[in-house]
Amino acid sequence: MRSKKTEQLQDNRNTELYEALRQMEKERGIPVDFMISQIKKAIATACKSNYGGNEDVLVKMDPDEGVFEAYLNKTVVEETVRDTNKEIILEEARKISASVMPGDKVGIKLDPKDFGRIAVGTARSVIRQGIHDGEKGQVLAEYQSKLKEIVSAVVEQVDPKTGNATLRLGKSIAILPKNEQISGEVLTVGSQVRVYILEVKTGGKEPKALISRTHPDLVRRLFESEVPEIHDGTVEVKSITREAGSRTKIAVYSKDENVDAVGACIGQRGQRVSAIVEALGGEKIDIIEYSDDPVKFISAALSPAEVVRVNVDPEQDRVCKVTVPDSQLSLAIGNKGQNVRLAAKLTGWKIDIRPESGFYGEEDASKKKEAAESDEAEETVPEVTGKETAETVSSEETAAEVSAEE
Repeated sequence: MRSKKTEQLQDNRNTELYEALRQMEKERGIPVDFMISQIKKAIATACKSNYGGNEDVLVKMDPDEGVFEAYLNKTVVEETVRDTNKEIILEEARKISASVMPGDKVGIKLDPKDFGRIAVGTARSVIRQGIHDGEKGQVLAEYQSKLKEIVSAVVEQVDPKTGNATLRLGKSIAILPKNEQISGEVLTVGSQVRVYILEVKTGGKEPKALISRTHPDLVRRLFESEVPEIHDGTVEVKSITREAGSRTKIAVYSKDENVDAVGACIGQRGQRVSAIVEALGGEKIDIIEYSDDPVKFISAALSPAEVVRVNVDPEQDRVCKVTVPDSQLSLAIGNKGQNVRLAAKLTGWKIDIRPESGFYGEEDASKKKEAAESDEAEETVPEVTGKETAETVSSEETAAEVSAEE
């Protein structure tokens, strides 16, 4: 029989084990129950290796009671034991349980020293893998819960060669590539930034979150967080296009005639849009009221430029010519064509911009074209007349010949 001193020593060891598991839960966030399942798995694996393939083992672990016991199940046989690892004779089995019969199974309690020694090597690797799997599962769950959302992250490192930044997202780490960073923005270690989780990849050893600060949906989510009317659905974001670090155009529409969509996005004294501009490092934002009327929508999309008229091309799909005051031409086109390019993407229309006075030489070219068409028409008439005259003469001569013969 085990002495009280031995039992007390074992109880102390069990207490230390469970305290260690609780500490791991606090530090790494891995639940105690998960770790217990890994220890049970380790003992079963170890028993299979050390007891002739017998992995029929019952492990009792109760952190609250401090219980940690293991039983190797063996089949009861009446006379001859062929495999001592898997079988036990009836006489011995009834010392453990008086009511067992041949064919039943009985649990042989393993000495803590034995299963501890047996399991220690296997347990280390299994528990280590269990910790890794637990952490991996936590990271994956954290990423997936934020998929297609924006999260706050802290810059931990910036690679001086590639410019890639290592960010901490809660308990997870993600890489923000240089091409997903806002142009001209300088990330410093310790600074906080908001990023958009584009995708979560699970193919490799660790789940990876693809994050971005250039994606248009980053701006969409920022507006949803800053503008209650967008969050509750009163104001709808119809379309958005962006050249990160420079300019964004966003088209909004109010489902409530009493709510000004553009005004709601700007906020009192511009507070709402200013907060978004600050989060984007000073990026300019044009907030445009959406309209089903393409003329109104295209005119608004070219803001801040004024528009004189919009002529929709009846022969081509979603193509238009926009006329602006001469003084507004460069503003309508924008630096390197940015304004008209973003307006075209926002509306889905091909936009041809021209000044109100027309381009230099455009009127002369038009007159030349009209003159050429007129000359072509005049040249065609004599040809037709000459042909008709020739046919008439020929007919008269034929008639004359017929008359003469007669």
